[in-house]
Amino acid sequence: MSTSHHQIQVSGFPVEIVRKDIKNLHVGVYPPAGRVRVAAPLRFSDDAVRLAIVSRLGWIRRQQAGFQAQERQSQREMVTGESHFVQGRRYRLRVIELPGAGSVQLRNNKILELAVDPATTRARREVLLNQWYRLRMRCQVEELIPQWEPVVGVALASWGIKRMKTRWGTCNAAARRIWLNSELAKKSISCLEFILVHEMVHLLERQHNNRFRGAMDRVMPNWRRYREELNRAPLAHENWKY
Repeated sequence: MSTSHHQIQVSGFPVEIVRKDIKNLHVGVYPPAGRVRVAAPLRFSDDAVRLAIVSRLGWIRRQQAGFQAQERQSQREMVTGESHFVQGRRYRLRVIELPGAGSVQLRNNKILELAVDPATTRARREVLLNQWYRLRMRCQVEELIPQWEPVVGVALASWGIKRMKTRWGTCNAAARRIWLNSELAKKSISCLEFILVHEMVHLLERQHNNRFRGAMDRVMPNWRRYREELNRAPLAHENWKY
């Protein structure tokens, strides 16, 4: 697909324009600070994009304000006493130094226990915890996909989990493949299901139009509530770069 990238200023903030061989214009606002990105058809001039942005200024400002108000965690030091989230619940980290490869366990509804060798660095502790998150999430998704495929009316060819900075999920409709953000392991199961179903519905309709919203209403009537829950959930620390 032919694409081109450049940036313009609209109402005092930068707007990234990506022109593609597509039919419709799409405006996105991304965390953490509300970066604005426009995917525009090749035929759209900068003036046409600027007009589209101006017509959506109210919505853009609301999205940016929501990101600014969203709770953010500082960088985790991976030491006892820190707060970490698992499936939307806040846990207190307890680090135990023991010889061995390391392990992670939940202790009741309050403690996230990380057992590591005394020589383990902060970075390695984080890797061990993230591996545990990913494995836990993979098991959940493996159960959810066969539940939702007949409901949505699609069959996935493949799926995966990876860390993403600006999206909770992505899909490739032609390949029938979806990717889920590994950070969803820290959100409630409802949020994980919402993003999974959202991406599966995109295999039926690529745009966020009335057909897409109608399909979401049909298969997951409470999807807007789950979207709001996800938007309110704390964002992980990230060295955001674009």
